[in-house]
Amino acid sequence: MDISVTQEGFVAVLKWNEGENRINVDSLGRLNAILDELESLDGPLAVVLTGSGKFFSNGLDLERFGNLPEEFGTTIRELERTIGRLLVFPAYTVAAVNGHAFAAGALITCAFDYRVMREDRGFWCMNEAEIGLALDERLWSILANRLPRATATIAATTARRFSGPDAKHYGIVEAVAAEDDVLGHALAVAESLSTLDRATLATHKWLAHGEEATFLGFTR
Repeated sequence: MDISVTQEGFVAVLKWNEGENRINVDSLGRLNAILDELESLDGPLAVVLTGSGKFFSNGLDLERFGNLPEEFGTTIRELERTIGRLLVFPAYTVAAVNGHAFAAGALITCAFDYRVMREDRGFWCMNEAEIGLALDERLWSILANRLPRATATIAATTARRFSGPDAKHYGIVEAVAAEDDVLGHALAVAESLSTLDRATLATHKWLAHGEEATFLGFTR
């Protein structure tokens, strides 16, 4: 699947280049293969994930599941495990939310240490209540672990579309930026924290998120 990797100083920049960047076993497999490679590196490191065009990620690949329904459960379990892995990944991580982040795409943003979102266009949205696809207990826990509880509840029960400024106000993202500055902002934050001691950072991430990561199916 088309997730490219480039290096900007100590920062690995992962760019998802598949249009709507739908989530399936192939895209998750590619992401985890990249994470395997990065985790094996020694020395300073931070990671940025961004999308392309008007999408960060438009969620699960529902059209594909229509043809391959047996993949749906497998994909959900792997999504949960991957988010658990990202929560405790041994390097500082930043999501550069360049456009729409819907449903499972919105959940992935919750796995990152820092999130910056485009301020003028694009929505962050948990739209499951609109489309009749209920969260399971683990998917709900991703929201509850990373967002203010009131925000998580609003997101899950109203399918509200949060603009960039709304997302910052409600604690979904840490910052907003103009379209041309989203990736630059993410790179600046990532670079500034790329020299943190990775072993210590990993320990602290496990203290902060280890119980959640384990609940989501990721183990060391």
